[in-house]
Amino acid sequence: QTGGRGQYGDCWIRLAPLPRGSGFVFDDQIVGGVIPRQYIPAVERGIVEAAQRGPVAGYPMVDFKVELYDGSYHDVDSSEQAFKMAGIIAFRNVSPGCRPVLLEPILEITVWTPVDYQGAVMGDISSRRGQILGTEQDGRMIKVRALVPEAELDKYATTLHSITHGRGTYRQKFHVYQEAPPEIAHKIAEARKKELEEAKKD
Repeated sequence: QTGGRGQYGDCWIRLAPLPRGSGFVFDDQIVGGVIPRQYIPAVERGIVEAAQRGPVAGYPMVDFKVELYDGSYHDVDSSEQAFKMAGIIAFRNVSPGCRPVLLEPILEITVWTPVDYQGAVMGDISSRRGQILGTEQDGRMIKVRALVPEAELDKYATTLHSITHGRGTYRQKFHVYQEAPPEIAHKIAEARKKELEEAKKD
């Protein structure tokens, strides 16, 4: 709710998680005209805007459903802008209590290495929180497939070059978003917080 003439908007929402990759669902449960129809899209716009800077380190929040179930308006002082602002405030108030988690991108990498360096390559992948999917002979090379968090692949090309004495190659592609372990999420959140504070100073 916001005060002042032309700035009265009041909405009540519930948030629920959705399966990974579902996106955002807005469920309008308003009955009896407690919020006039013309203001409901403004509430949705406010929630969508607020979700772009979610409760975990300011990263966008994804895969959730919002149910708009109650609210009130004023004949004179309500406006689309007021209800958009009400949507933003409602999201900011409710979302931290939903125990949101930080998702990190997981990449599928395929590495080609001479057999002599296979153990070292696989050990390095494991040290990067990687999960080996399998290995197979590919001509004179060994092909190693693995899933690795994108955050752990910083400078990987240089490391692989060093381990295999310039003979190893790799390629990568996006695989899935996955919940980050708590200690990693905390580290990322702290770094992101610092980044946002620095940006404000500029």
